[in-house]
Amino acid sequence: MIAGVDEAGRGCVLGPLVIGLAVAKQRVAAQLKLDGVKDSKELNHGRRKKLAAKIRKACGVLLIEIPATDLNLLMKKRISLNEIEAMRIAKALMKLGEGVSSVYVDSPDAIPKMFERRIRKYYDAPFEIVCENKADSNHPIVAAASIVAKVARDEKIEEIKKIVGFDFGSGYSSDPRTVGYLKKNLHEPKLQEFIRKKWSTIDGLKQRKLSEFEN
Repeated sequence: MIAGVDEAGRGCVLGPLVIGLAVAKQRVAAQLKLDGVKDSKELNHGRRKKLAAKIRKACGVLLIEIPATDLNLLMKKRISLNEIEAMRIAKALMKLGEGVSSVYVDSPDAIPKMFERRIRKYYDAPFEIVCENKADSNHPIVAAASIVAKVARDEKIEEIKKIVGFDFGSGYSSDPRTVGYLKKNLHEPKLQEFIRKKWSTIDGLKQRKLSEFEN
């Protein structure tokens, strides 16, 4: 048995970060590639949804949602995003049963070995942990984790849009529709629990807001 871990929503300014874990026998993981499973960023929304359904049937899947409120609280304590991810991944790895030989993890640290050390600080797993940059491109089982994480996060974003009553786009700071919405609605009460308040995008919008009152 092998497992893969990846996240979705790391660079978002609105909504949760979702970590996906997929586990399967090696032969099943190899079949995933033949089924078209690859890095979720290379797939459109419809294709991701279809593949996510296949992955859920073929693999064991675990999703960890880290809401914006949790990210804000932890980052206020000066805990880095990489450290937060390592903490939550370690917690997920504790739930893996016997028979898992290796876990492949998409590393947010430029030096992947550093991310393995972060994870093992919280759980010194009895199996191999292989952290790699671009692991979602190198290992189908990691790509599977990235797809289920991305689909879950997209569903959460759609729920948030219904709550606030507006289509603000993807929630990423690179999305003009998201940033435009935040410029006008930064202090909207319904939105507060979904904003990542420790992001530089939000700091910039706050400064711009204050400058509007200056002479």
